[in-house]
Amino acid sequence: MTTNIPTQKTTGTTTPPTTEATPLIPLPPTAARALTLAGSAVALAGTFLAWTWTEEFPGNLTVTGYPGGLQVLTLTGALLTLLFTLAGWGPTGIKGLRWLTPGGTNSPVRLLALGVLGTTGYAMGAISQELGGLVNLEPGAWVSGIGALIAVTGALGLPADQPHDASDTRPTPWARLRHSLTAPEPGRAKPLPAWTEILVIAAGFGTGLYVFAYGIGTEYSELFIGFLITTAFAFTALNRAGLLKRLSALTAKHRNVTLTAAFVAAICFPFTQTNDQFALIGANILIFATVALGLNVVVGLAGLLDLGYVAFLGVGAYAAALVSGSPQSTIGVHFPFWAAVLTGALASLVFGVVIGAPTLRLRGDYLAIVTLGFGEIFRITMNNLNGNSGPDVTNGSNGIPNIPDLEILGFNLGLPHDVLGHELTRSGNYYLLMLLFTAIVVLVFRRSAESRIGRAWVAIREDETAATAMGINSFRLKLLAFALGASLAGLAGTVQAHVSYSVTPEQYQFAGSVPPNSAFLLAAVILGGMGTISGPLIGAALLYLIPAKLQFMAEYQLLLFGIALMLLMRFRPEGLVADRRKQLEFHETGQLDVPEDTSLPESATGVTKAGA
Repeated sequence: MTTNIPTQKTTGTTTPPTTEATPLIPLPPTAARALTLAGSAVALAGTFLAWTWTEEFPGNLTVTGYPGGLQVLTLTGALLTLLFTLAGWGPTGIKGLRWLTPGGTNSPVRLLALGVLGTTGYAMGAISQELGGLVNLEPGAWVSGIGALIAVTGALGLPADQPHDASDTRPTPWARLRHSLTAPEPGRAKPLPAWTEILVIAAGFGTGLYVFAYGIGTEYSELFIGFLITTAFAFTALNRAGLLKRLSALTAKHRNVTLTAAFVAAICFPFTQTNDQFALIGANILIFATVALGLNVVVGLAGLLDLGYVAFLGVGAYAAALVSGSPQSTIGVHFPFWAAVLTGALASLVFGVVIGAPTLRLRGDYLAIVTLGFGEIFRITMNNLNGNSGPDVTNGSNGIPNIPDLEILGFNLGLPHDVLGHELTRSGNYYLLMLLFTAIVVLVFRRSAESRIGRAWVAIREDETAATAMGINSFRLKLLAFALGASLAGLAGTVQAHVSYSVTPEQYQFAGSVPPNSAFLLAAVILGGMGTISGPLIGAALLYLIPAKLQFMAEYQLLLFGIALMLLMRFRPEGLVADRRKQLEFHETGQLDVPEDTSLPESATGVTKAGA
């Protein structure tokens, strides 16, 4: 018995069989989209009904006709799901909404629908847990929950935006779901007038400012967790839709406009906050982010693993505290602001050179162990300079308290000031000062990365032996990176000392539940994306904001922190924002679906496909 096997005519090449992309839930495309649309509309309508009967649950979800708290997040997610569903309606989508999906029409809908279900399900679970059972849920919660479930059912019935891999001949349901959430690369966009592109950039940063301010302004942990769920799914959906890549292309085209828009948005932040505590969180985020950007010079550009970097922050803070006129200072001098800043930066620079000169001839793990030892030596030394175990310089474990507020040109940063009809508090004053320092650090990092020295750092990072063979003095350049990174950390330390009123040795550990510490700083660089500008800033903001908002999880923070790092290394090893080299290294044959940092030119990141 013979079996006839159909063959295809070939022209010297063999075409492997392909598998047609099928949805996870088999539904007709039109019915699936209509089901998604109807479910989203039901979930949205449920937010205007009461979700619980008592005001004991935060957010006052008892009002009919006026969404509040977690209801607003469900409403936002449902509205976005409706828009993206309509954008892909029919063969070509609805006119006027096609610009929402340049990269894919169905994968963003799935992600947004899953986000609505996640936020609504979390809200229902939180209400039941805090109030004592499902009986505390009013009809509005059930309406939104059932609507979100219907929307997810319809979204999972939509066809995938791109076919399966040829090797995936029998995809499992999870493989189909993974492929269904993958969107193709966005096509070529129609050119826009320059003024329109600038307006798009401004709108993008304005939206980012609003989302960031809303996240910091969340007043209770339940709302913040819901905010994280909604933001994570919405961010991924926008990325799959291709909007973030389009925005990234515009920011690369108008680089100076982008930097201006970013800092204008950052300047507006303290004016959006009515609670001084939230502005203080913003100031501390900038301190943490600036130090992480300094570490990025050492780790991201030069490729030196430094596990004791927080010590340089401590050197700058202690140096500024000793010369800023504190009554407990053993030196007893009071330098003006500019002199205290220079003292802190110079002290960190000197320590960077002193520590780096004998140790930078080491590589890899050996260098990491030495820098880890330096960080611990600094903390122990500051603890022992108490007049008993050593000279009385730092007051030992008591540290240097009562550091006076800065006064710049008669402007006392410790007092509230009326600016444009808005009261700028002490935290807002220090936030703006730290923003100025962040701009300086960003400028230094960017100019350094674009220079010959920056390209030499990248060469050393990729292959030190080859770089040395090409005539690069690796030791001198590594020492320069170490000194520059240390001085930038010392610059931030001078402001940190005045913001916190005091400095103590316990603030500068390798790892702890309260950032900044060396482990969190290194994680911020890796999480955000090594070698980029925006990556460490985003990573530092996330790693500081989440512990500050979820203080009830402090006991499990390090455990959750480790789990998050393992998941990151498994699913996104290049970081949240990666340059093109990192994308090519980790996605040589796959799709580059991460936002690209376009703040540096290709010469600074060393981007070549062959080099990857």
